[in-house]
Amino acid sequence: MDTEMNESKDNRFIPMTSIANGIWQEIAKDVYGYTDQIVNLTIINKPEEHAWYLVDTGLPGSADEIKSVIEEHLADAGKPSAILLTHGHFDHVGGLIELNKGWEVPIYAHPSEFPYLTGEKAYPKPDMTVEGGLLAKISPYYPNEPIDVSPYLKELPKNLGEIGLPEWEWIHTPGHAPGHVSFFCPDKGLLLAGDAFITVKQDSFFKVLLQNEEISGPPRYLTTDWKEAKTSVQKLADLHPDIAFTGHGPLMQGKELKEGLQDLVDHFEEKAVPDYGKYIN
Repeated sequence: MDTEMNESKDNRFIPMTSIANGIWQEIAKDVYGYTDQIVNLTIINKPEEHAWYLVDTGLPGSADEIKSVIEEHLADAGKPSAILLTHGHFDHVGGLIELNKGWEVPIYAHPSEFPYLTGEKAYPKPDMTVEGGLLAKISPYYPNEPIDVSPYLKELPKNLGEIGLPEWEWIHTPGHAPGHVSFFCPDKGLLLAGDAFITVKQDSFFKVLLQNEEISGPPRYLTTDWKEAKTSVQKLADLHPDIAFTGHGPLMQGKELKEGLQDLVDHFEEKAVPDYGKYIN
């Protein structure tokens, strides 16, 4: 089997951070969140089975740090049973290749993301013209070319029990990316929303830096289908999650989460959809 993987042609370190950088937290029993600069990833631990799973892999250049922090907090961690991806944008697959060179484990994603994970196709270019702040204006600097992890890439099974996660389910939540998915554990009321919605206003550099809590729509400069994005947020609100850990921003839970998420659904056009930008229509 050919096990060669390839980074994107524009792979580069992103000099951006927040006050949450390096924070490890328990977000539910045996589920942990870690913030790599400005993006979150999740570790689902199954200690009784001596197994664990990684959801998303941070920014480019993050692999050593991610591996080190997992080894620090999970005794005898070894390698994960699998890596699961919410989607393939650079800030969610940045550490993927370096991590999996050592682990060589399956990588699961929605098939609509495969072109961006097999080197076949680049995402539409980030929209620097979209209504928003500094992060949108500098978005052409972000890596956008596809990576190639095809030797390890597998389609998410309909039933996650097939890969050892029977208590979890995935929901197709496109809009921000064609194959974007979110993960939900009904028993815990825990939602891993990826970038379907986030809990910080990504348009504002200072709000990202300070991680000011605010339920927001998906990052504007990389969202290409706003109609689908709204439908996806409605799907997630209908789950009535008790806890949400998103791709960007702090953990939210309880009444504040439910009311904020419903408010986003009810006022999606005003709160999420930009007034202008090349992907508005």
